[in-house]
Amino acid sequence: MIRTTFAAAAATLTLATSLAAQTAMPFALDWKFEGPAAPYFVAVDKGFFEAEGLSVEVSEGAGSLDAIPKVATGAFPVGFADINSLMKFLDQNPGAPVIAAMMVYDKPPFAVVGRKSQGIETPADLAGSILGAPPPDGAWAQFPIFAAENDLDMADITVEPVGFPVREPMLAEGKVDSVTGFSFSASLNLIRLGVPEDDLTILLMADHGVALYGNAVIVNTDFAEANPEAVTGFLRAIAMGWKDAIAAPNAAIESLIKRNPAADAALEKRRFEMAVEANVLTDWVKENGMGNIDSDRMALAIEQTKSVYDFQNAPDAALYFTDAYLPSDGSLMLE
Repeated sequence: MIRTTFAAAAATLTLATSLAAQTAMPFALDWKFEGPAAPYFVAVDKGFFEAEGLSVEVSEGAGSLDAIPKVATGAFPVGFADINSLMKFLDQNPGAPVIAAMMVYDKPPFAVVGRKSQGIETPADLAGSILGAPPPDGAWAQFPIFAAENDLDMADITVEPVGFPVREPMLAEGKVDSVTGFSFSASLNLIRLGVPEDDLTILLMADHGVALYGNAVIVNTDFAEANPEAVTGFLRAIAMGWKDAIAAPNAAIESLIKRNPAADAALEKRRFEMAVEANVLTDWVKENGMGNIDSDRMALAIEQTKSVYDFQNAPDAALYFTDAYLPSDGSLMLE
């Protein structure tokens, strides 16, 4: 009896020690629990984070800019945010302890989504129209580059600042002619609101001259310097979550629905698959793996940003992205 009690106590102590040894890494997303967030929940449910000795809780965000100050202040050690917005943040807050450590949207989903019935079919059609744009939206932040690349005069476009909750409803009701947003989010939200799919025009900025990268995993540099192995393990688990979700999307969406029971599973699966096809599993990623960037393309992205944004300090890609924490064991290959 004493031996049994001692064994049970020892087992409890071992479990407690194991749990205590886990590194807490709460993860701040850019947006709601929608299809493209499914891989992170796969990583939780399949134990990929746990296997790396990490305790990870995923939190919703309120836009592509939302996670940057959360990570920079240390409120979250890791987050998911638009790298172009990160560039501007670091220019305005030099020395802030935040950097991108893993590119996820190799091709950014920044888009203008309009309605053909309201005259929007090409970038030129935006002249003289009303554009709904949430101020914290990553796509809106890059719109001046899109406008410049397509010879659009911003003065010819009436910009209506809108909140995220009313962005798609306003377009569905015809109160604006187009909106900025992520291609896989705005378009499917409009379809859900009853807008005929064949009435939608999706102008993906990357297909119209914009060479920027998209959202990346960002990390607090103080945390990363103190916990390099934890950061590498986190990025490895992220890649494994994406690989597993791509291979088994139905199961991935089940993981998502557990966190967002009100979501439409079929719609979120389609949103996820749109993100994979257009933004994540690009030809470059198929060849090189997930997470890293091409230095020449990044240099071009900085030049495009310079064309519409006056840097206070000399821009330097090394300030915005590091590959120092990416795993080198082949786990970044998604196919």
